[in-house]
Amino acid sequence: MGDVTTIRRDVLTLPVADVGPDNPLPPLCPPDEIHRPDERDGEGLPRDMARQIGYGRLRSLLPERLRDGYGRSRAPRAVDTLVIENDRLRATVLPGYGGRVVSLVHKPGDRELLYRNPVFQPADFALNGAWFSGGIEWNTGATGHSTLACAPVHAARVTAPDGGDMLRLWEWERLRDLPFQVDLWLPDGSDFLYAGVRVRNPHERAVPLYWWSNTAVPEDRRVLAPADEAWHFGPERRLRRVPVPVHGGTDRTYPRRSEYPADHFYELPDGRRRWMAAVDADGRGLVQTSTDVLRGRKLFVWGTGSGGRRWQQWLTEPGTEGYCEIQAGLARTQLEHVRLEGESEVAWLEAYGPLTADAGTVHGTDWAAACSDVEERLERRLPRAGFEEAYKAWRTAADTEPGELLATGSGWGALEVLRAGHSLPGTPFDESALGDAQAPWQDLLRSGSLPEPRRAGPPGETLVAPHWRDLLETAPAHPHTEYHLGVAQWHAGDRAQAVRSWERALGLAPSQWPLLRCLAVADLEAGHRERAADRYTDAFDDLCRERRDDGEAWTAATAALGREAVAALLAVGRTAPARSVWERLRPATRRRGRFRLIEAELLLAEGDRDAARAVFDAGFEVADLREGAEAVGALWSRITDEPLPERYDFRMRPSGGGGA
Repeated sequence: MGDVTTIRRDVLTLPVADVGPDNPLPPLCPPDEIHRPDERDGEGLPRDMARQIGYGRLRSLLPERLRDGYGRSRAPRAVDTLVIENDRLRATVLPGYGGRVVSLVHKPGDRELLYRNPVFQPADFALNGAWFSGGIEWNTGATGHSTLACAPVHAARVTAPDGGDMLRLWEWERLRDLPFQVDLWLPDGSDFLYAGVRVRNPHERAVPLYWWSNTAVPEDRRVLAPADEAWHFGPERRLRRVPVPVHGGTDRTYPRRSEYPADHFYELPDGRRRWMAAVDADGRGLVQTSTDVLRGRKLFVWGTGSGGRRWQQWLTEPGTEGYCEIQAGLARTQLEHVRLEGESEVAWLEAYGPLTADAGTVHGTDWAAACSDVEERLERRLPRAGFEEAYKAWRTAADTEPGELLATGSGWGALEVLRAGHSLPGTPFDESALGDAQAPWQDLLRSGSLPEPRRAGPPGETLVAPHWRDLLETAPAHPHTEYHLGVAQWHAGDRAQAVRSWERALGLAPSQWPLLRCLAVADLEAGHRERAADRYTDAFDDLCRERRDDGEAWTAATAALGREAVAALLAVGRTAPARSVWERLRPATRRRGRFRLIEAELLLAEGDRDAARAVFDAGFEVADLREGAEAVGALWSRITDEPLPERYDFRMRPSGGGGA
């Protein structure tokens, strides 16, 4: 090949669990923020960190949908990839899954630099649900894994700063309404994959911004960064400053020496080059560096406890090597959001490549010497001054219009450009990307009226940004419009007006269950549990009368509403109505692990402890078990005093109230 860089389409065949349909019920409640620190720690934090921790928290996941329709049955499948390659490196990218770089191979030694997951298994780690482990992912939007983790992005061939080929990935991030791009290229003869990242705010208002580039590497490594202190954050949600590398009598830069999962956010000194490395026993591994805008560096470890080991198996398959994560972000910690002013942008350059350091030095007890060895070798391979020049050269190419289109993302960015006429050189959101999901909103733009559905079915997605809410408020007050308006008002914090919108629509709506369900959620949030149970019962009855078939949309709606209804009914002790809901779920739905757990809870509420125990003994897997969730262990502890079986042990902290 010589030094010529190529970009080509390819396929990767591996065991895949389908992502499945999205949950059609709008996520009205704020997400459970396992990354929110204990309020007791606020007074001891630096002022800017404390301010940014309190800034930009989500009211809800709207306009996104929850992605919880996946299972744990995997079958071999060919997944479309884009491969960028020169004579030194080969990077494999999944444009259908957030633009994830799933493999980075250093060709001279045929050495994989990343943790490469041998399976594709979604799990409930993204903000909106489905996520998978491994590779390099681009996390933006809000604290946590991106809603785009299992979603397509746009991809195209672009001319790189040196005249070669560059792979551009771009999308419209919907939680903050921000377009972003990631440009990947390999300079001629380079041992480093370059990633130029830009996030733009085309709006007049300032917007909270979050970005962390997240790299999975094998956990049998030592992780190094130029820092003597770190902010430690674990599942107990306490944020505290600790020394690096040793605290609590243990060198925490070795991932396998921690017992429980934990984040270590390194405090990099101002003026020091930003980098992070993970090296094996021979001193070989991966190094990541960036320009100074990407300030933060983090190490995440799963720990050696039974829960951490169980999670590792859950995300891949038994016998696979474990992994840890080294990450780089805009703030010091992932608990923060920074402010992106209106009509502005932020950009930086990252590089990922192989590192061979002196094993004795990087694994020695002299931390300063270990870091100096890595930094000196990085400087020889990729001089800081030259890297800064590469960033400047990339900035001149960031607006270059894409050439050959290699993959297509969503149509939401095209809708926003159509609405506001945004000028976004380099990241075209063409009208050809518009699809069925955007069609009613195009009608609203053109005619000022949101069309009523032509046939019965779960309602489509709701747009909740202020400009869309304004359009809904001035549109003719049809029931379908009032439903969407209520969702947008709820997201804006105007809950009383949202309830009024939903109630106005009830009398005329041919389909009442979506409105009743929204009103039930409002009742729960207001503490009216009995009325919420009534409304959930009515909503589920109405859905069962209305559903037309066993198709994917109706099955997903029945499962989602049934799950919420049973929980609301059991919360007020109504076991008979809860049983009635359960029995009207599809048989295939009742066999899913999440619903086996619900069945055990229902049996226990009915007083049949032995039958509830039998559900556990028969075995089930809750595919969408949330990171940090403890429901499985909590229910087990209500059934029996026996130790929690290993298969159900997902405890991420020393005392988890039953764990899992």
